[in-house]
Amino acid sequence: MPAAMTEEEAAERRSKVLLAARWCFLNFGFAKTSFEDVAKRASISRTLLYRIFKDKEDLYTAVFTDWLLALHPEAREAAAGPGSPYERLINVCRLLLLEPWSEMVAAPMGAEFQDVCERLDPEIDARHHKVALQCVTAILGDEERAEVFLLSLDGLLADQPKTAVLERRLRILAERFVPPTKEKGRRS
Repeated sequence: MPAAMTEEEAAERRSKVLLAARWCFLNFGFAKTSFEDVAKRASISRTLLYRIFKDKEDLYTAVFTDWLLALHPEAREAAAGPGSPYERLINVCRLLLLEPWSEMVAAPMGAEFQDVCERLDPEIDARHHKVALQCVTAILGDEERAEVFLLSLDGLLADQPKTAVLERRLRILAERFVPPTKEKGRRS
């Protein structure tokens, strides 16, 4: 009989499952992803997958939580870290928006990812927004301005732009809220 799995091994397996599930959800969509798809991609049995997650909604919520909410500590550090307010704002947006967006926009079903999570568990989306608001408020010094910035940022996503386009738009928007500092003829 095999030895019991260590906590580290269990965490590693869970991480592998969440990565496989994220790929499936982004490429097949929520409705067309099955536990069988995820189990095959993660190289585990479907039975074992059911031992880890009770159903597809539970798995989807775990993917969203693991992927996006795991970025929060780093975003908080970026908001409070070194650099000009412009640099810190760009870094926070890179972590909370650009990096996940680049993966979502490149996937066939990426556009639905956030929408499905909002429908399945609005509390997770609210937590993500709350942290984004805290980070941007820390940089801009005003919660109302931070909320306007985030609403404007949401508007930049309306036409599902490519990542490079979104990044250019983000820089233009950030310049309106905190102009970049110029150092020796170079923009930050």
